[in-house]
Amino acid sequence: MSVAIPKRQLFIGGRWVEPVKGGRLPVINPSTEEEIGTIPAATPADVDAAVSAAQACVDSGEWTRSTGAYRAKILHAIADKVREQKTFLATLESLDNGKPLAEAEWDVDDVATCFDYYADLAAALDARQYEPVDLGAEGFECALRRDPLGVVALITPWNYPLLMSTWKVAPALAAGNAAVLKPSEAASLTSLELAGIAAGAGLPPGALNVVTGLGPDAGAPLSADPRVAKVAFTGSTGTGRAVYLAAARNLRPAVMELGGKSALIVFDDADVARAVEWAMFGVFWTNGQICSSTSRLLVQRGIAPAFYKQLKRRTESIKISDPLVPGCRLGPLVNELQYKKVVGYVEAGKADGATLLTGGRRPPHMPKGYYLEPTVFIDCKPEHRIWREEIFGPVLASATFETEAEAIALANGSEFGLAAGVISSDLERCRRVQEALQVGICWINCSQPCFCQAPWGGVKNSGFGRELGPFGFEGFMSVKQVTTYTSSDKWDWYPETGPSPSRD
Repeated sequence: MSVAIPKRQLFIGGRWVEPVKGGRLPVINPSTEEEIGTIPAATPADVDAAVSAAQACVDSGEWTRSTGAYRAKILHAIADKVREQKTFLATLESLDNGKPLAEAEWDVDDVATCFDYYADLAAALDARQYEPVDLGAEGFECALRRDPLGVVALITPWNYPLLMSTWKVAPALAAGNAAVLKPSEAASLTSLELAGIAAGAGLPPGALNVVTGLGPDAGAPLSADPRVAKVAFTGSTGTGRAVYLAAARNLRPAVMELGGKSALIVFDDADVARAVEWAMFGVFWTNGQICSSTSRLLVQRGIAPAFYKQLKRRTESIKISDPLVPGCRLGPLVNELQYKKVVGYVEAGKADGATLLTGGRRPPHMPKGYYLEPTVFIDCKPEHRIWREEIFGPVLASATFETEAEAIALANGSEFGLAAGVISSDLERCRRVQEALQVGICWINCSQPCFCQAPWGGVKNSGFGRELGPFGFEGFMSVKQVTTYTSSDKWDWYPETGPSPSRD
C-alpha cells in the first residue's frame, strides 16, 4: 500500500503560500533511501508572514474572543476529519519517518482523541469564566477570567510528527490562541496535512499557520519573534537550550519537553516473561526513537540470567521490514544522519567494554534503508556513553543491581529526568521506589503508556513545564484577576477635611 505525496506549500493566513525564496527540501523514504516528494523551505521572511497572519487573527478577535463552545465545535470537527483520513495519514507518516504502519495508525487514533479531549475542555471553559475567589474580606468581590495568550510558537520533532503537533496545536487552539507550527524538517508531511484539515473544519484564517523548513531558517526566527507570547518546544536538549534562550530574551514563557535516558527497574519478584515484554516495548517502540524510551534497563541480579536469555530470544524474533508490511514491528531509522549516529553509539558500546547480547548490525534481509537490528548491551557501566547519553534508536543498555537503594541510585544518576519504570509484584515497593525517582513520569509494571488526559514532562535536563491533561490547557491561558469594590461606603482613605494648611 502506498499513497501519492501531496506537494504542499506553506500554510499562512488560511492559504497555501509558496515560500518567498521558492525553496524546497527533499522528502526521503527511510525504507528505500529514495526521494518521494518535497516540502517547502521557509525563510525568516516566511516566518514573519506567518506570525503576522497569526497576530491579525488575534487582533480580529474572531477566534480569540470566541466562546469555548464555538471552539469546541471546530476541534471536534477536526477530530472527525482526522478519523476519516486515518489510512491516508498513517501511510503518509510511515513513508515519511519509517515507523511501522500499525504504530502510525495508533498515533492517528490518539490525534483524534486529543482534539476531542481539548474540545471538551474548551466547552467547559465557558462555565469556569469569572470563577469566584473567596477573599475573606467584606466589600470586595473577586473573580478569575482565563484569556488566551495570543500568538504562540509550536516547534515539534520528527518521531511523532502528527501526534506531537497535536499535543501542542489542540490545547493552544482550545484556549483561543493563534498558532504558528514549525514541524521538524525531517518529517513534516502530516503536519502540513493537519493545516488543510483544520481549515476544512472551519478554523478561521490565521488561527493555525504551518511553516516547514530548516531550524536556523524557520525555527530560530520563530522562537525569537517578540510578537510570540509563548514558545512550546519538543526536541533535543541542545536545541531546546537555544530556543529557550531566544524566548527568554523577549521575557516570554516556554515549555521545554527535551531528551531523556529513562531507566526501567526490574526486581526479582517480577514475572520475567511480562517484564521482558515491557522492556522491549519500552525501547524498541517507535523504532527506539522516543524521548521517554526506557533505554537503561536495571535487572536485579538474581533473575538476570533467565531474564537476559528470554530478552535475547524475544528481541531476535521482532519482525523487521518495510513499515507498510503487515505485522512490521521495527522499521528504519528516520534518515541517514540518525542511522550513522546510532551506529556510532553501537561502536562506542563495544569500545567501552559493554557486552553485545544481540543485534548491533544491519539486518541481512534489508540491504537498503536505514535499518538497524534491535540491539541489547549488558554489563554496562555508569561511565559508558551508551548508559549516559540519549541514543534515540533501538539500543538498550542494561546493568544489574543487588538492592533497592542501589537501583534507585543508578536510575537517578543521570542528567535527565523525563521518565522511569518499576516492575515488581510488591506494590508497596513500587510505591517507595516511584517516590524516590527523580522524574516527571513513572510507570508501574509497564513502560511507555501515554494518555492525553495525564500530564507529560520531565525534570533536570529533560526540561520543564507540562503538556497534556488540564495542565497543557491551562498553560496556554493567562489568568486575569477581576476585583470589584461592592460596598456602598466611601473608601475614605483620604478624608475630606478641608483645604490643607498653606505650606508658604
